[in-house]
Amino acid sequence: MEFRIERSALTEAVSWAARVLPVRSPVPVLGGLLLDTEAAAGSGAGDGRLRISGLDYEASARIDVEAGVLRPGKVLVMGRRLLDICKVLPDGPVECAVEGSRFTVSGDGARFGLSVLPLDDYPALPPLPQVRGAVDAELFAAAVADVAVAAGRDDTLPVLTGIRLGLDGDTMTLAATDRYRFAVRTVPWKATAPGESADVIVSARRLTEIARSLGRSGLVSVALDAGSAGFEHAGMRTTVRLLEGRLPRHEKLFALEDPAVAVVDRARLAEAVKRVSVVADGDSPVQMTFTRADASVTLRAGYEDDVASQRLPATLEGAEELTVAFNPAYLADALASFEGPTLRLLLLGAGQRALITDGADPDGTPADGAGPGTHRHLLMSVRPQLV
Repeated sequence: MEFRIERSALTEAVSWAARVLPVRSPVPVLGGLLLDTEAAAGSGAGDGRLRISGLDYEASARIDVEAGVLRPGKVLVMGRRLLDICKVLPDGPVECAVEGSRFTVSGDGARFGLSVLPLDDYPALPPLPQVRGAVDAELFAAAVADVAVAAGRDDTLPVLTGIRLGLDGDTMTLAATDRYRFAVRTVPWKATAPGESADVIVSARRLTEIARSLGRSGLVSVALDAGSAGFEHAGMRTTVRLLEGRLPRHEKLFALEDPAVAVVDRARLAEAVKRVSVVADGDSPVQMTFTRADASVTLRAGYEDDVASQRLPATLEGAEELTVAFNPAYLADALASFEGPTLRLLLLGAGQRALITDGADPDGTPADGAGPGTHRHLLMSVRPQLV
């Protein structure tokens, strides 16, 4: 094997494939990246394709990039060590070759040698499942980020560490919950066949990594079968094993009966929550009192002598005054997942559910340029405490 490639292209490709490598593994070859080169059919010497692949027991990644292939072949090398080398190589063209039992990487006078791993011990990458359709890459990445903040972190309850990926006709629904909050985002997507539907759970950590890495333009192909999900975009292909179980359905939880509705500036509210939270020790809540008469909301946090408050403009309909309180970290996460200029808070009262949406008309139609799709975040309020 021998090929030439720009250092930046090699580094990006190795970095992308190395995402899935296990930090520690009892199987040494799973720490390896498979480099496979192929000369372009009918082309002159030096044209071709470099494919870099990696996998562990939960996920796989494969990326194709253009390279000047002088001698086709395959080699398996330690992936993280190769990535470390790529990061310190001088800018410019890089020459890579297999020389006996060593893989060499050189550029602009710098030269590195890596021992190769046994190819026969390396498992085959799982195939891409059946492609069900495609979704806009930028919209998909934003939707995953919006809901991932609500996913659980407790590995003893694996299903709560996942994101529900629901496909129904021309709508994709992403949802996550840790039992204290519940985020849902719907986006349009293009199904391969009419009536395409699916309902699976994908690791929130894995799906976040995938969505971030697939680029911000074009369409991402979404593939699903009974045990895995696959995503493909611009020469990049990745698969991830599905989590078992199902998340609770959100429809009834999100149906609030006769709520009071508050509207407030999103950026100012997020900044105020951050400001008053500096005196909120542990899980002590941030209290919000909405007052219809003077069109305001007053935020309070802290106990005894260490207290903070801030007053902001806000409108309230459906009640003269209403006080709710939230875990400050959960509230800050929820506010940060929205982008529109205003937010609507649908409130039932202290200790009950509260639904946050982008500023919109009562029928839920975005009214402030929030973009396609609907994003909603449900929080459980706690009992306010005297401040």
